[in-house]
Amino acid sequence: MTPGTDERPQMSVEEFEELDRRAPETVSLEFLYGRVYVKHGPIDIEDFEELARVAPETVTLELINGRLEVKPVPDGDHGEIIMWVLRQCMMQRPELALYPEQGLRIDTYRKGCIKPDGALAPVGFFAGQGEWASPDGVLMAVEVTSRDRDTDRRDRQDKPRAYAYVDIPVYLLIDRENHTVVVYSSPENGVYQNRRPFHYGSTVRIPAPVALTLETEALKDYAD
Repeated sequence: MTPGTDERPQMSVEEFEELDRRAPETVSLEFLYGRVYVKHGPIDIEDFEELARVAPETVTLELINGRLEVKPVPDGDHGEIIMWVLRQCMMQRPELALYPEQGLRIDTYRKGCIKPDGALAPVGFFAGQGEWASPDGVLMAVEVTSRDRDTDRRDRQDKPRAYAYVDIPVYLLIDRENHTVVVYSSPENGVYQNRRPFHYGSTVRIPAPVALTLETEALKDYAD
């Protein structure tokens, strides 16, 4: 287990029972050791979208690499970091907006539906697209690691692959456990060709088409 993570369940028993009650008839769920699973193989994307639509308000679902995931509830520092990134984007690129938790349909990555902590796109880009939008035209996906046991697989492995598969130019990972800002860029054949980690306090230059400069000293305020 990665240092700084814990073994908290993905959801409460009561939340699972409510999710299971609302699930489409074609979806059979089970809850083992604090995790929710789909019985009898992977869920298809249409059933997933219906399940996500009827989920309790306290539960945010994602479909990553064909696997049902529950997005962790963010803590206060997580939210503050996202707002810090949002302010940097607004100041430097006012024609762009960072949309928190906008759903992206990752069709080419084993039928995925992901809600990044932030999706950078031109202002108005998502108008009329619904809960699960096309990633075409998204310039950068942003994730901030959470304090849970799955953050290594989810944020450092699965999500970079998913975002690279749909050619999102930049993936920005703020890794709270390692006190680093990691810039993934130049997607090619489903893999980011460049991965550059920076320690908190560094000047981070994010390449075009994002073209932002982040002075990351402020992130030390949210370090353990």
